[in-house]
This record gives sequence, C-alpha cells and structure tokens, in this order.
Amino acid sequence: MSPPGESASLSDYRAALTTRGAAVPALFSAVGRLPVAMYALATLLYVQGATGSFAVAGLVSAGSLVGVALGSVVQGRLVDRLGPTRPLLAAAVLFAGAVSALIVAVEAGAPLALVVGAAAVAGAVQPALPGSSRALWSRLVPAGPKRAVAYNYEAISMEMFFILGPALAALLAAAPWPGIGLLVAGIATVVGTTGFALTPAVRAAKPEARAGSGGMLGVLARPGVLTVALAGLGFGLVVGGVEVGVPAVAAEAGSRILGGILISAWSVVSVLAGLIYAMRPWPRPLHLRLPVLLGAFGVLVAAMAAAGSSLVGLTIVMLVAGAVITPQVTAQSLALEVATPPGMATEAFGWVITAITLGVAAGQSTTGWLVEQAGPSAAFLAGGVAGVLLAVVLWVRRGSLAPSVDRTPLPAPC
Repeated sequence: MSPPGESASLSDYRAALTTRGAAVPALFSAVGRLPVAMYALATLLYVQGATGSFAVAGLVSAGSLVGVALGSVVQGRLVDRLGPTRPLLAAAVLFAGAVSALIVAVEAGAPLALVVGAAAVAGAVQPALPGSSRALWSRLVPAGPKRAVAYNYEAISMEMFFILGPALAALLAAAPWPGIGLLVAGIATVVGTTGFALTPAVRAAKPEARAGSGGMLGVLARPGVLTVALAGLGFGLVVGGVEVGVPAVAAEAGSRILGGILISAWSVVSVLAGLIYAMRPWPRPLHLRLPVLLGAFGVLVAAMAAAGSSLVGLTIVMLVAGAVITPQVTAQSLALEVATPPGMATEAFGWVITAITLGVAAGQSTTGWLVEQAGPSAAFLAGGVAGVLLAVVLWVRRGSLAPSVDRTPLPAPC
C-alpha cells in the first residue's frame, strides 16, 4: 500500500471526485452534511427565541452535543457490522421523529428536562453520515494520493459547511417563526442521508470481515486509534477556546457581528491552506504530523492572547492559526487509515467525532468561565496550552502510528 502521507496534485482532486460511482453519493452527502454545523446553532436560536433565555437555550444545545457524543460511536459500530444502508435509513427515520418531538416540546412550552431530553435523543440519532461518507471513499478509490485527496475533500467540504451552516441558521432565525432553521436543518439531514444510503455505491458496500470487537471499548482499544482520538480531543479543546474568546473580544469592541465574521474568515483560510498543504504535506512521516500540527495550532492560538485589545493583531494571528485546521483534520483521517483494522473504520471515525465534540464542549465551558474571570485573552491562552499539552502526549505516543506497528485485527473477546 502506498504511504498515506504522500503529496497530491490538483489532477488527483479531479480524479478522486470523478471516480466511478462517487458523484451521486458525494452530492447527497453534501446535502446531508451541510446542517452539521447549522443544527446546533439553529436549535439554540430557536429555543432562545421561543423562551427568551440564552441559559435555557444553552442547556438544550449542550444536551444535543451530549447526544451526538454518545450516538456517533454506536452508529459507527452498526454501520461497520451491517453495512451503511440499513443503519443510515433507520437513523434518518428516528432523527425525523426526534426533531419533530423537539419542536413540539418547545412549541408546547414543555418542562426544561423534557426539552433537553428531546434534544439529546435527536443528537444521539443524528445520522452518522460524515463517517459513512469518509468510509465510502476507502472503498471507491485506491490507497495513495487519490484516497488522500478524497479525505482532504471531506475535510475541506466540512469547513465550507461550517462557514455556510451557521450563516444560514442565523439568516433563517430572522423569519417570523424562529424554528424554521431547525426544520430546514432536519429536512436536509434526512433527505441527504436517505439519498446517500440508497445510491448503488452505498448499497453495494458490504461489511468487511472482523476478527473481534475489542471488548467494550471496541476499536478504541487499538493504541493508534486512541492516539488519533486524543488528537481530536486536543483539537476540540483549542477550537472551543477560540469560539468563546473571539466573540468575547468582538463584544468588548461593541460589535457582536464581528465575531462571526472573524470565525468565518478563519474557516476560509483553513480551506485555502488545506488545498495547498495537501500538495506538499509536512512533516512527511504521518506519525509525526499529528503532534506537530496540534502543537503549532496550540502555540498560535495561545499567541492570540498577546494581541490584547488589538483587533488587527488578533485577526492576523488568528488567520495564521486557521491555516492549520484542515491539515489536522485530514491528518486524522489518514492516521485512522493506518491505525484501524478491517471492518471498523466507521466506528473509529465515530470515536474521533466524539472526542472532538467533547473537546469543544469542555473548551467552551471552561474558557467561558475564564472569560468572566480574566477576560478574552484567558480563553486563548487556556485553549492553546491545552493543545500543546495534548501535542506532547501525541509525541510520546507517536510510535502507535509508526509504519512498523502491527495492524492485525483485534482478537475476539472471550
């Protein structure tokens, strides 16, 4: 197998995206993944508009994140064991029902515990489309630059959705009924997931042979997969700090809109940098790439604290830090390719999604308290330091992703 870390050219992008059988699933996947970044904000704005309380809206949004963290791994295991079509169709039906129940609960003024519970259930059954979409590329394209480019496309498209999704949610929140954003997000998720699951390429995907489950932890028992999950956790902690610190700086400057503009610009830079980085990735050895990229991300975000109240300085450092986002996400996908035994790819990606989600949630909650105590700079410093510390852990564990590590399947549990 070609080394997963080799560079790619623009012709590789064209070749990957025009692979036989890939166009239609990629289109439905885009429709279904667009609401990934839109759903949480649409829920928060809807609940806040209906209740008039950001505190209540925050609790409901947190319930949704907890549900996603718990459900992504379970769905990943089901997809790996049964193939993608049946679990995705079942999740689409359950998600449609859960979102409907959430809307009914909010409209009826149900008790907070019931609304939070409905949000958690909706998060848990939110279809595992990102992991299934990523796993499909490993079946459609051969290993090497072409597959690396396919994974880079997944990372770049997700960045684009993180630009468009929140903007669309905010726009729809201004409608006469604030729940329209959540409704649109739910419909797009269901339509995209159903279309993706029923395409010939996805229906033809059969479960790969599995030698064992690895016990309760599943594929997370693999040292390499655990290393990638820790990279996702560190990434989420850093991002969580920025997502709290930047709006806080913008609020101090008297312009809340500026925070959204800066985060959107962050994502745009990430997309452009990801395209360039894929042509000549560094470091070349994949097992060194995760700690180096996360460490650089942490250092750059911590440096945002030095900008103080200077919006110009903050913007410059922030955009430089944004250039490391897509390369990290792509490196995580490539590392999973190396670390995951056959038949467990979607579950492995589910663990990484869970780690990132928990990291963002922990980063936001922790740095939110720090902002109240010491100002926005504390959020950048805390997020950056957390990223650097996790980068040190990744460096210590780099051998778990070295090319010489045994990739035989997990033994069957007794």
